[in-house]
Amino acid sequence: MTDDDIVVIGAGPAGLAISACLHKAGLPHTVLERETEIGSAWRSHYDRLHLHTTKRYSAMPYTPWPAAAPRYPSRQQVVDYLESYKDQHNIVAQLGVRVQRVSRKKGKLLVETDRGTRTARCVVVATGYNGVANRPDFPGLEQFNGSVVHTAQYKNPHNLTGKKVLVVGCGNSGAEIALDLAEQGVDTSMVVRGPVHVIPRDLMGRPSQETGIALSKLPISLRDAIISTVMRFAVGDLSRWGIVRPKIGPQRMIEEQGRVPMLDVGTVAMIKAGKIRVVPAVSAVLPDSVQFADGTRLPFDTIILATGFKPGLGAWIDGFDAIADVRGRPDRFGSESGIPGLYFVGFKNPPTGALREIAIEAQRAADSIKSLFATPLQ
Repeated sequence: MTDDDIVVIGAGPAGLAISACLHKAGLPHTVLERETEIGSAWRSHYDRLHLHTTKRYSAMPYTPWPAAAPRYPSRQQVVDYLESYKDQHNIVAQLGVRVQRVSRKKGKLLVETDRGTRTARCVVVATGYNGVANRPDFPGLEQFNGSVVHTAQYKNPHNLTGKKVLVVGCGNSGAEIALDLAEQGVDTSMVVRGPVHVIPRDLMGRPSQETGIALSKLPISLRDAIISTVMRFAVGDLSRWGIVRPKIGPQRMIEEQGRVPMLDVGTVAMIKAGKIRVVPAVSAVLPDSVQFADGTRLPFDTIILATGFKPGLGAWIDGFDAIADVRGRPDRFGSESGIPGLYFVGFKNPPTGALREIAIEAQRAADSIKSLFATPLQ
């Protein structure tokens, strides 16, 4: 058994950010990563992915993006930035170490891994909210003769030319993958199973993220009133194309239901041009087709499940259910949880930007841990 004062689990953006902040605070720590490279999630995302948030508000602590980077960096540019960040802050992660369980015993946290057990006074979980792919249980899905893949496996449309593809989900990934397919001439349909807000990534040359940050200090009802009014003019009524605006405002929908708007990077134009067909919720999957809630039935060769992820923390953190919110995330971000010594960074996806929030949480967590170590262990 090995003793560590502080263990960080995960070497993606959140794990690297908290490591840099701990280094800055003069706090030795160990970083564990189950994959063989840092930033593994960004390395495996689909090819055309770009940040949906600007580089100005997507920088990690102490390290702005290079001036030459575009406003919305590409997937590969994010990977390069993470590698550079690791080197700049002298972060050494122990790679290929899979954490199997975290528990608290006799005033210490036990971190059980496939390489042995460690004890720590503090553990920072930075594995991200994309821990486990969420796969819906549609009736008949297992009988489908075509291919069924989750967005976690999708890379590009190169092997889908000439096929009929259904994208299930219209969040950021679903909408962008549908756009990716349609731009390459793939016969594409996208499931929009209920009312959804649509917000352009940029409006009149200004990133929507910047507007969200500017409005973030206002009461949520006022934020929603302003955003909804602007979107009525900027986006218009899309109901004729199968997209209905919800009655609840976009900010309240995020906070109360965890449902993010469709951040439009060109998908709506493709829908209007007839290059992407909008279909309602799936009611059943047949061997060669899919039946929808309105009774229609269409043939497909491939189904892409853009149905999101779950953090999956309850499977390996003892007592997690007692500190979880209704969506399976920790109920505190960047501060000590209800389990003494246990912190979570990088599990929030606010409209102001996930990477921006990671930078804020990492600094807050490091400050809290530093103050904790100023207090003698009881």
